[in-house]
Amino acid sequence: MTPAARTGSPRRTPPRSTRPSLRLERSLFREGHRVLIGMDEVGRGALAGPVSVGVVAIDETCRTAPQGVKDSKLLTQQARERLVPRIQRWALGWGVGHAWPEEIDAIGIMAALRLAGQRALAQVAVLPDLVVLDGNHDWLSDPAREGLLALVDPSAPPQVPVRTLIKADMTCSSVAAASVLAKVTRDAHMIQLAPEHPAYSWELNKGYAAPEHQEALRTLGPCVHHRRSWNITGNTLRDDIIPPEAREMNRA
Repeated sequence: MTPAARTGSPRRTPPRSTRPSLRLERSLFREGHRVLIGMDEVGRGALAGPVSVGVVAIDETCRTAPQGVKDSKLLTQQARERLVPRIQRWALGWGVGHAWPEEIDAIGIMAALRLAGQRALAQVAVLPDLVVLDGNHDWLSDPAREGLLALVDPSAPPQVPVRTLIKADMTCSSVAAASVLAKVTRDAHMIQLAPEHPAYSWELNKGYAAPEHQEALRTLGPCVHHRRSWNITGNTLRDDIIPPEAREMNRA
């Protein structure tokens, strides 16, 4: 008789690991896919700087992801930076694409995400069979190239099929690795820009709506690196006109 049975205490099922794995990716390989790409974005809710998309390509030869790979938001800056070269050696291919503030202003955030994703995919030398995209919305596929509209330019390469998955960055190693690459690259860009505009404290907030960033916007207004279409103008900056997704703060 076990101690639990003797005392009448209920058995406790060990909690499932929350670490990402290749479980989904391996099931997709069994379905016949040869090359998969994990994709994730960072900077979607920022007030300044680009929106950035990371991609990591893997195939059946790629073994378990480097130890420590998980959703980039759960890692310290130092841990993310240490993982980058290990991810790059592990992956079949990788890339990080950006869409810049002026592009976000011109075409909107969803089309800018698509543009950044396409730029990231263009950096990968292999042709994927499927993209695993974090979230519940496929912002990568271009609706203008679906159905009859695709006949307008039959020479255009076919779109890569996309499978969306909520919290993929917490469950799929390829997506988690892509999130790490995207965040390290975008953070480095914002830190590099920070000395040009020190009042906004981008070395701390990376362009998100942190208090010191909002206060500087109230005092100085936006600069060339801000997303001006989001109405973040000087003294008119108020919580009710900041897009809800832009209220995210990330000081990691």
